Amino acid sequence: MKNRDEMHRRREASLLGGGPKAIQKQHEKGKLTARERVDLLVDPGSFTEIDAFVTHRCYDFGMENKRIPGDGVVTGHGLVDGRPMFLFAQDFTVFGGSLSGAYAKKICKVMDLALKAGVPVIGLNDSGGARIQEGVESLGGYADIFLRNTLASGVVPQISAVMGPCAGGAVYSPAITDFICMVADTSYMFVTGPSVVKTVTHEEVSFEDLGGASAHAGKSGVAHFTAADDAACLALLRRLLGYLPLNNREDPPLGPRDDDPNRTDEALDSIVPDDPEKPYDIKEVVTRVVDRDSFLEVHAGYAGNIVVGFARLNGRPIGVVANQPAYLAGVLDIDASLKAARFVRFCDCFNLPLVTFEDVPGFLPGTNQEWGGIIKHGAKLLYSYCEATVPKLTVITRKAYGGAYDVMSSKHIRGDFNFAWPTAEIAVMGAKGAAEIIFRREIKTAEDTERYTEEYKKKFANPFLAAELGYVDDVFEPRFTRPRLVSALEIMATKVDRNPPKKHGNIPL
Repeated sequence: MKNRDEMHRRREASLLGGGPKAIQKQHEKGKLTARERVDLLVDPGSFTEIDAFVTHRCYDFGMENKRIPGDGVVTGHGLVDGRPMFLFAQDFTVFGGSLSGAYAKKICKVMDLALKAGVPVIGLNDSGGARIQEGVESLGGYADIFLRNTLASGVVPQISAVMGPCAGGAVYSPAITDFICMVADTSYMFVTGPSVVKTVTHEEVSFEDLGGASAHAGKSGVAHFTAADDAACLALLRRLLGYLPLNNREDPPLGPRDDDPNRTDEALDSIVPDDPEKPYDIKEVVTRVVDRDSFLEVHAGYAGNIVVGFARLNGRPIGVVANQPAYLAGVLDIDASLKAARFVRFCDCFNLPLVTFEDVPGFLPGTNQEWGGIIKHGAKLLYSYCEATVPKLTVITRKAYGGAYDVMSSKHIRGDFNFAWPTAEIAVMGAKGAAEIIFRREIKTAEDTERYTEEYKKKFANPFLAAELGYVDDVFEPRFTRPRLVSALEIMATKVDRNPPKKHGNIPL
C-alpha cells in the first residue's frame, strides 16, 4: 500500500511539473505547458508516457533538494491520425526547461526506440539551455542527442517545433532535423544572445530581430514554417505528418482520392503571358494541377524565387519544386538553390516523387553571388536532383535557359517524364542575347537586332527541337497537365533505380 501511495504521489508531482505558479507564468506568456502541447499533438487518449519518474542526479549547489519527477521533459509515444510516433516535449516550468544528463537520456531513449520501431520523432522545444549546475554532463547530453539526430537522419522523419527559447548548443538538434516550425512572438533560436552580440560586435539587437520566427523564416531560412500560436503550430505538424511515411522503407500514405484524376483546367491555357518578360504566379499553376486543397508550402517566406512544398496527385503524396517567375523572374540564386536542394534530398530520403514546374531564365549574375559561392551552392541543387532515385516528373511551362535547364530535373539527369507546354522556350540563353552574339558581325542597326532575334526565336524559343531529340517526352496544352502527371506518376509508382555502391557521396557543401 505504501508503494502504491508513493507511486501516485510521484506521478502527481510529475504531472504538475513546476507547479501552479510556474504554469500560470507559462500561460501568461501565451504558451501552453508541455503536457498541454502533447495533448494537442496526438490523437485523444493515445499518449503513453515513458520515464515519468526520472530525476536528475546532481548534488551540487543545493540541487539535491530540488527533485521533480520527469526532470523537465515529457517523453513517450502516441498516435497522429492513427499512425505511431515518438515524441519529447520540454517543460519550461521545471528548471526553465534546462537540460540535465538525466533529461538528455530520456530524449535519447525515445530516439533510440523510434529508430528501432521505424517511426517519426517529434521534438517540442522550450528550454533555457544546458543546466549549468551540471557542467559538462549537460553538454555531453546535447552531444548524445546530436549523434542520434544524425544517425536517424534519412531513416525516420524528424520534426522540431520551437515553442520558446532555444539557444546555444541546443539549436543544433533542431537544425539537424528535417523540418522546424517556430511560433511567432514566443519562440527564438540563436547561437549567442543579444548581450553577447553587443559585447563582441557592439550591435544592438532584440531577441526577436536576432532569432525570432520571422527572422529565421525570412532571412536565415532556418525555420521552414511559422505559426501564430502553439495550437496552430501543433495542427501544422499533424498536417505535415500526413504526407510522410513512417520511415525510409515505406511509401508515403495515400490520401483521399476525391479529386478527378482526369480533371482538365482551361484556365491553365492562358496563364502564361504572351510577353515572355511578364510574370505570373507559379503557385496558381501548382494548386490547379494537384489535388484540391492539398498543397502545403514549405519555406514560404524564404527565397521566394523558388517554391517547394508537399501536395497530392490522385491521393499520392508528392514533393513539388517550382521556379517562381513572379519573384526575381524565377532566377536561381544561392538561397533558392539551398532551399530546393535540401527539399529534394528530403523527398528522395522518404520516397516522395518529385514534380518540377520549370520556368527559369538561368542563375543570378553578380559579384555577390559569385563571391558567395553560387557555383558550389548551385551544384548542391544539381547534385540533389542527380542523386535522387524517386520518380521525377518535370513540366517546362516557359523558360528553360542555360545550365539552369540541366539542373531543374532535366532528362539528362535521370528525369523520368519531361513534358513541355507550347509556351516553353528551351535554349542556351534568351533570344536577344543569343542573337547579339551569333549575329554580332551582321547586326548594324536596332532593326537588325530585332530581325535576328526573331530568327533565333523561331528556331530555338520553343519546345520542339528538344522534343525531336527526345529530351522532352511530349508537348501538350496546359489544360491536360493534371491527367498527364497522374498517369505518369501511376506508371512510375513501382520505379526502381539505384546509385553506385558507396559509403556516401561528397556533396559540394
